[in-house]
Amino acid sequence: MKNNSSEDFKFYNGVIIYPFLMILIIWSVFYAEVNFHWDAVVFGVYPRTFPGLIGVITSPFVHGSLSHLYNNTLPLLILGSALFYFYPKLSWKVVVLGWIGTGFLTWLIGRSSYHIGASGLIYLLTSFLFFKGILTKYFRLVAVSLIVVFVYGSTIWYLFPIEDTVSWEGHLAGFITGLILAFILKANRFKNIKRFDWEHPEYNEEDDVFMRHFDSEGNFVPESEWNRRAEEEEVEEIDYIYIYKKSSENHDKSSDDD
Repeated sequence: MKNNSSEDFKFYNGVIIYPFLMILIIWSVFYAEVNFHWDAVVFGVYPRTFPGLIGVITSPFVHGSLSHLYNNTLPLLILGSALFYFYPKLSWKVVVLGWIGTGFLTWLIGRSSYHIGASGLIYLLTSFLFFKGILTKYFRLVAVSLIVVFVYGSTIWYLFPIEDTVSWEGHLAGFITGLILAFILKANRFKNIKRFDWEHPEYNEEDDVFMRHFDSEGNFVPESEWNRRAEEEEVEEIDYIYIYKKSSENHDKSSDDD
């Protein structure tokens, strides 16, 4: 199997530039709102109304306050960079399909109010990075999944209506969309990557010479002790078969006695 370990992931300018441009646009819109007294809330998603469909595209650029914008900036930069770095061939599909899918699902299930902010995209990225990493069964991407859960796992509570001013519908829409995309978008580039023996489904720990140097409690067993146990196991597994054969003399003698 070809070893592509040196080519698994490559840094390129888009890893930083694309998420940074998104954040720059968001901050520019907020700057225009504050300095020109422009009310951009009308560009949010307003569920189940035809004019509200415009928010499917524009709502992630609109934020209600500085704290709202600040709380979305860093996660969007980190998760966006992770997407473009670990999944360069899928990144734009995730962004485009996820953006539209999250906005449209919010339009379907949301309350009758304007839903604004990039939180839906953050939940989209969190969901996709977590589930896709698990599905690839590639240890580096599984590690990314665990990091995402460790850093952003607590945000799962905001998938539920715990605050009236928070669009939990947008969060839920992003989470569901990311989950769906993780299943339907194939990361074929990881199929031919050289994997360790323990990553294969047919791996049997008892056949691993290294793992046999540890007992069931994880204690290290010296090689001399391991060899002794192996010899004992080999001896115990020997089947003894005894064949009894009567000699012709014994057979004749028994006949004479009769």
